[in-house]
Amino acid sequence: MKRSRLLRLCAAFGLAAFVAAAGTVTAQTPKQPALKVATLDGGTFDLAAERGKWVIVNFWATWCSPCIKEMPDISEFVAGRKDVAAIGLAYEDTDKAEVEAFAKAHPVKYPLALVDVYKPPADFETPRGLPTTYLIAPDGSVAKKFTGPITATDLDKAIAAAKK
Repeated sequence: MKRSRLLRLCAAFGLAAFVAAAGTVTAQTPKQPALKVATLDGGTFDLAAERGKWVIVNFWATWCSPCIKEMPDISEFVAGRKDVAAIGLAYEDTDKAEVEAFAKAHPVKYPLALVDVYKPPADFETPRGLPTTYLIAPDGSVAKKFTGPITATDLDKAIAAAKK
């Protein structure tokens, strides 16, 4: 009986630590992360070139239901604002053709890129769950990290809070 209670207590603390850490950025993520990736449309997305805007860096996968659900919200959020940009990073072990086919079936209004799960972007933590989203402030610093699905309301609140 004692062992069972101890296991439940450890599990509860582990979950609490995960939830507490979900909105924080660890020492692995630099204050002003760099990101330069080739996009599916043949272009290049360079986070440094987006200075002066809020930038949404969204790690997702084609098999991730919450990722698919949040994509239209992110797309509309970006389309409705000139001070916001976004990049969707397909984080899965697949080929470019599969991600391109997915993008045709689920169009978005921001660029998408396929990143290597074995060599993810160096300045961002390896996602522990998908979707994982970073909100980058206009000065290039990480304003907020989200683990789990986000909405336009979440992004509005995070931007408002970061401006204070």
